[in-house]
Amino acid sequence: MAPLPDAKPTNWVDAYAPPGLRPWLKLGRFDRPAGIWLLMLPGWQGIALASAMQGRLPSPTLLVLFFLGSALMRSAGCAFNDIVDRDIDAKVARTALRPIPAGQISVRQAWAFLVACSLISLVILLTLSPLAVGLGVASLGLVAAYPFMKRITWWPQAWLGLTFNWGALLGFAAATGSSTALAAWTWAAEGWSFVNPGHLGLPALFLYASGVFWTLGYDTIYAIQDLEDDALAGVKSSARRLGDKAPRAVGFFYLMTLALAFGAGAFAGLGLAFDVALLAFAIHLGLQARQVKVDDGPLALKLFKSNAWAGLILAVALTLGVLRP
Repeated sequence: MAPLPDAKPTNWVDAYAPPGLRPWLKLGRFDRPAGIWLLMLPGWQGIALASAMQGRLPSPTLLVLFFLGSALMRSAGCAFNDIVDRDIDAKVARTALRPIPAGQISVRQAWAFLVACSLISLVILLTLSPLAVGLGVASLGLVAAYPFMKRITWWPQAWLGLTFNWGALLGFAAATGSSTALAAWTWAAEGWSFVNPGHLGLPALFLYASGVFWTLGYDTIYAIQDLEDDALAGVKSSARRLGDKAPRAVGFFYLMTLALAFGAGAFAGLGLAFDVALLAFAIHLGLQARQVKVDDGPLALKLFKSNAWAGLILAVALTLGVLRP
């Protein structure tokens, strides 16, 4: 099976994975890790923001847990998306070779893969604070609805923003609260009384809103690749709705991203180091917005993938916010 058009020809799955595992790894998009980063980084950002507000560095253990959970839930979400979109995917050149439309994995097998990834993710989630667990469960509604958004609205990218950046709230709650294991121990010893279940506040909400606009921008760029095929298949997207105005719209989305990220830092009382580091984030997004072209699919893919670096820059900026005069 040839590499998918939006995966590198030299990606590790096609280069090194055993042939029998390749369809499964491609179902989970492990040949295209950018999506893992884009789902994980809002969680890391939420952890960094909460930790900086508490005057400490992020917990390495928590960062690793969010990496593993994001990789698994992204795989489960991709499998669900492919199950729902299998007929549409067969009509779009970029997606026709995905394992389900290509006949390499059956729908029943894909459901089994989805359930396995979800159960392992649940085990990881249950190690976090009670509020984080509740937020994790609540996110399932967003995940389940996403594949249908391209059928009913021109703005499925906005729904993806609500979904992908939920981790910012979850990460913030996890970094401000005790684990469910501690809560359960407290109940057994003293009766039902959660110890510091975690909390949310304006900084977390501003960071979440910033992420929604960020995703709306980079996924509009991503959708440029499929403009012609989406039109033939009747699939809606922000790129189709905006047309030639897409580059300017991406610039606006990124401007809102920066304003809200700055607001998160301001409400959190982060130090000057955050403001300085945020400039690097602004420059990265600004350069993206200047380069967007609605008739250049390969460039759109390149700009989309660069957002893994953009998200990491913001996570570092939030971490540096712990440095106060």
